[in-house]
Amino acid sequence: MLKRPTVILAFLLMLSVAAHGADGLEERLEKLFDEAERLTPLRTVAIAHEGAVVAERSYRGHSPARPANIKSASKSIISALVGIAIDKGVLQGPDQKIAPLLQGELPADVDPRLQQVTIGHLLSMQAGLGRTSGPNYGRWVASDNWVRAALAMPFDDEPGGTMLYSTGSTHLLSAILTRRTGRSTLELAREWLGPQEGFSIAAWDRDPQGIYLGGNQMAMSARSLLAFGELYRSGGMSRGGRQLVPADWIKLSWQPRTASRFTGDGYGYGWFMRQIAGEAVFYGWGYGGQMVYVVPGRALTVVMTSDENGPAGRSGHRDDLHALLERIIEATKDVREARSN
Repeated sequence: MLKRPTVILAFLLMLSVAAHGADGLEERLEKLFDEAERLTPLRTVAIAHEGAVVAERSYRGHSPARPANIKSASKSIISALVGIAIDKGVLQGPDQKIAPLLQGELPADVDPRLQQVTIGHLLSMQAGLGRTSGPNYGRWVASDNWVRAALAMPFDDEPGGTMLYSTGSTHLLSAILTRRTGRSTLELAREWLGPQEGFSIAAWDRDPQGIYLGGNQMAMSARSLLAFGELYRSGGMSRGGRQLVPADWIKLSWQPRTASRFTGDGYGYGWFMRQIAGEAVFYGWGYGGQMVYVVPGRALTVVMTSDENGPAGRSGHRDDLHALLERIIEATKDVREARSN
């Protein structure tokens, strides 16, 4: 049996190491935040590590509590809703054909290839339909029926072919969920994902028929997006201990099915993936630099929001955000190594 002074000394040493580790991480993150000030489009950063929010920083008058337009990062949320709908029996699965689900919206002179498009194809951006993003986005949202316009796009590839990133694809998923449930996707998100503490959608644009825009124009705070990322990091289990997103769906969503022709990063069901600092990183990306990163191997979730009006890809800002994440990952590694010594 240890003598009492030895027990006390061991206990105090354990507290000292833990405190040093916590302080060390906080100090490292604060230094990184200071250096990130130079990234002029950056607005907020929020970090959760090992299940707890460990750091936040805002820049140029913004706040992690204030809703921001997360742009295409919302495609990851649409994917979550589809996975839950499959689990509930509302949808059959990724191989389910979409044409029977959207009867009445199909073009009169329908291309027979449309009959082969599946829910999985929409999720992985492999529908083959011409893109409604990029230069075609303005014309698409100016149409009087976004669902019909997306379905009427000419085929640029075969279903299941190369990745053609298109918000029209995720909007079709929003329309399918609305039809199958008789409820809006905003209602579904609030019911199905709302039990995750901190999750909230502040605002969301709708199309002329009242369908919420699948995969764009969604307002969430950095803290709310962090809560969503943490839900995926924890295997779909809420902070309150409820299984909200099926764990198997998260695994399916994080399997690379295609790759971006712009970055080479893999793409699954609404999530990009790449290696950063030697870790597998899964991320949602919105125009301008709206990022939700999940790093399971480091028990880490990071959210960054940026000016929504600049192209983060062409400007190099997206690469700057990846580089910032790399340094955050390395900071958590350093602290864990210090704790183990």
